[in-house]
Amino acid sequence: MAQGKVALVTGGGTGIGRAAALALQGDGWNVVVTGRRREELDKTVALAKAGGGKIVAVVADVGRPEDVQRLFAETKTAFGGRLDFLFNNAGMGAPAVAMEELTYAQWKAVVDVNLTGSFLCAQEAIKIMKAQSPRGGRIVNNGSISAHAPRPNSAPYTATKHAITGLTKCIALDGRQHDIACGQLDIGNADTALGSRMKGGVPQANGTIAPEPVMEVEHCGSAIRYMASLPLDTNVLFMTIKATKMPFEGRG
Repeated sequence: MAQGKVALVTGGGTGIGRAAALALQGDGWNVVVTGRRREELDKTVALAKAGGGKIVAVVADVGRPEDVQRLFAETKTAFGGRLDFLFNNAGMGAPAVAMEELTYAQWKAVVDVNLTGSFLCAQEAIKIMKAQSPRGGRIVNNGSISAHAPRPNSAPYTATKHAITGLTKCIALDGRQHDIACGQLDIGNADTALGSRMKGGVPQANGTIAPEPVMEVEHCGSAIRYMASLPLDTNVLFMTIKATKMPFEGRG
């Protein structure tokens, strides 16, 4: 059990973020969940498990620097100034249209949340983790299968998830001297509101539409719980969790 340790989960109102937050809370972590929709965050809080840690919700848009600064200030206030774990999970995609048809606003919206949001949250987490005593902590970024291979018409999402891989490596390298570990969880076809569309059929690289298997989202939460449970002298740098039969190993 992680009694007294503090975690922050972005995109914690639904899907993978909710599963991760509840897995951590059930293991004794005190958890802050954040996202843009208060009603969804409140649903996550209401699902907290008896006997686990405390869980609170803070509404914030991680793509806005002022929101991120407020989020981390409120996290410090909620649980005594400490932060042991950050799950950079918040993310979004753009319409699945030809690359040349995307607007600048659509491109920027994805970059702001997926990449800039993860960077801004990592910055604030590192500041806390370097200064606290005992010092250090862990950051896990949600990479996605798209950090390895794209789906058709997914340039903004795929580009940001490839960039997250670089960010993960940089945080892991630069964080070493401060006892800050960083890893990445790449998820393929979790059965969430976003991922459930796979069951109905999605475009394949050869131009066809085909259904794809999905996995229960709770397994993603279990993976985060495991990564967070490790001592800071041990790190999962990259983990891929996927529906076994989804077409990834031979995609393209």
